Amino acid sequence: MKNLFLFLTLLVLSVGATAQQNQVQQDSTKTEKLDEVLVSAVRVNADSPITHSNVTKEQLEKRNLGQDIPILLKYLPSVVTSSDAGAGVGYTYMNVRGSNSERVNVTINGIPYNDAESQGSFWVNLGDFASSVQSIQLQRGVGTSTNGSGAFGASLNILTDAISETAFGEISNTIGSYNTRKHNVKFSTGRINNHIEIAGRLSKISSDGYVDRASTDLKSYFLQASYIDNNTLIKAITFGGKEKTYQAWYGLDATQLKEDRRQNPYTYENEVDDYQQDHYQLHWNERLNNNWSTNVGLNYTKGQGFFEQFKEDSPVSKYNDLVIATGEDWYGNPATNLIVRRWLDNKFYVANANVTYKDEKINIVSGLSYNHYTGDHFGEIIWAKEFAPTANIRDRYYFSDAKKKDLSVFSKATLKVTNKLSAYLDLQGRFVNYKTIGLTSSRNPIAVKEDYSFFNPKLGATFKFNTKNSLYLSYAIANKEPNRNDFQSNNNVKSEKLNDLEFGWRFKSDNVKLNTNVYYMNYKNQLVLTGDIDDVGEFLRDNVDKSYRLGLEIDADIILNKHLSVRPNITLSENKIKDFVLTRDGSTNNLGDTTISFSPSVVAGNAFVYQPIDNLQFSLLSKYVGEQYLSNTDTEASKLASYFTSDFNIVYEIKTNSVFKSIVLSGLVNNIFNKEYVDRGYTYLDNWSTPGTSFEVQGYYPQATTNFLVGVTLKF
Repeated sequence: MKNLFLFLTLLVLSVGATAQQNQVQQDSTKTEKLDEVLVSAVRVNADSPITHSNVTKEQLEKRNLGQDIPILLKYLPSVVTSSDAGAGVGYTYMNVRGSNSERVNVTINGIPYNDAESQGSFWVNLGDFASSVQSIQLQRGVGTSTNGSGAFGASLNILTDAISETAFGEISNTIGSYNTRKHNVKFSTGRINNHIEIAGRLSKISSDGYVDRASTDLKSYFLQASYIDNNTLIKAITFGGKEKTYQAWYGLDATQLKEDRRQNPYTYENEVDDYQQDHYQLHWNERLNNNWSTNVGLNYTKGQGFFEQFKEDSPVSKYNDLVIATGEDWYGNPATNLIVRRWLDNKFYVANANVTYKDEKINIVSGLSYNHYTGDHFGEIIWAKEFAPTANIRDRYYFSDAKKKDLSVFSKATLKVTNKLSAYLDLQGRFVNYKTIGLTSSRNPIAVKEDYSFFNPKLGATFKFNTKNSLYLSYAIANKEPNRNDFQSNNNVKSEKLNDLEFGWRFKSDNVKLNTNVYYMNYKNQLVLTGDIDDVGEFLRDNVDKSYRLGLEIDADIILNKHLSVRPNITLSENKIKDFVLTRDGSTNNLGDTTISFSPSVVAGNAFVYQPIDNLQFSLLSKYVGEQYLSNTDTEASKLASYFTSDFNIVYEIKTNSVFKSIVLSGLVNNIFNKEYVDRGYTYLDNWSTPGTSFEVQGYYPQATTNFLVGVTLKF
């Protein structure tokens, strides 16, 4: 790794020194449009009747000092984020409109990123990925048809770096609280002979974490080779990383939180998640003429790694007679001490193909996406107090394999009916086959063989009153299959259905941009979080018959003068389960209408941005998240308090005419008012006690108090 860093550093210096020799005078707008075609099938434009927010590369760069993408997006409307280690590095999470990451569809250049089985997005495998991102679009609600896992809360569409017209090199270094470090090098050859560009990045991020021993070690890379002419763009991209993260997913109970909110109950030195994931993408976009274009995308992803855990007084019955009891657990069962590794070994193949027709009145995009996933789940015992005579180290004590096939076919059209009215129609068929058989990590049998056929229509209209004001209305139906954990915890789990109605008003003038929308998301068999977690920290879900989310979202970008702007947003919502029936100890109890877990009714954000001169910017960023429940029972014991935090960001760029093109100095102070808060937790209350009683088993994830990150970027 050190040699690779040295090689890339030398390459950066070489590229920077020869930048002037390789500059070409080309139409950069045409290049940018060809790059954007990679995500055109899953994105919407500014006038579409889809509620969305866009984030540019420049906006990301200002706070990109090592924290994960969810943390960089936390000030967007309706977004709530969290971090296991407390400081935004390592395992991080993002909820949108109360929907967790398993319900947020993520694509990278139109390729699905969500794990096919869990349906979650593991950002820890994409360390420093924001440094290779050109733009991001967050669509809230069902959004437009996309590839991969169904979108029930939002879609996050990521476009990686565009082709650079000129050669450049960058070296960035960040240091911060909790021994946080980020180091990366980037380069681009620019367009060689007017057609070919090679670009790349190598990064390393490490942090001890706010929580004791919640350390993170992330190594990642990004490399792309591109060919472009007037009508053709071909990109070969590979990216990935290796992560090693110390266990912090169990949180703290109330007593531990009060005693020392930074403590970590786990003390085994290698209680870690150790995983590597590599992605290989090939994209070919062809502009046939002024009206027609095509795009083909191929992907192969390989992931392999384990979670290592020390288990004290664990029942030997869980380990397939590989170990001998040396004691008893607290129930009196034969038990012993041992160390296990739970492995995932998976492969993911994707083929996308789209064709686009566009003229002055109509824009039609049709395409298909086929995904094929295979994954092995197995466990090894790497140490035990006493092995059975016939056992060998690393013998597997459980195994299951899984296969998932996902075919999506869609066609979407935007028709300009008049100069003021445009109509939108989007039809998608999605066909899913999921099979898994074997044993779970608890050695319980798992056997799933399910086929799903979903029809997901969407329609809408946008009416422009004038150049400043427009209204939009959309209605969408979405369906989504259960994930692996759902099948493990419930043999009768059902797929879910969502009807999403959105009505919005957009205002745009020279100094004010305002977006306002009302949404009503009505669910059938919604899989809501119960508040409980499994033995590796995954949140469990269960079907509820009827539920809904009703909300108002407002966000604005207001230029007060040439130096000062303000960007507020707020979401007010009601999130309810109708006639919630709680089953406990074989009996049922109808609790009436209750609040959906992890769904705060108020979420607000704001940014004051002051730019006294062109190369200096100060930003004061604030986030308020209202109180929320950890379970669906509306009990006071499961209520999580509201919190309000603020960050301060400064960016100063020094232009030079010597070795460097510029030097960028960045600083970020998180939680400047030193708020002690918890933004996420779990509860066993629903499973183990009667509503209203004092017995509770809950966990909390404390977030960092005041902390800082400072960085310097040298641009060649």
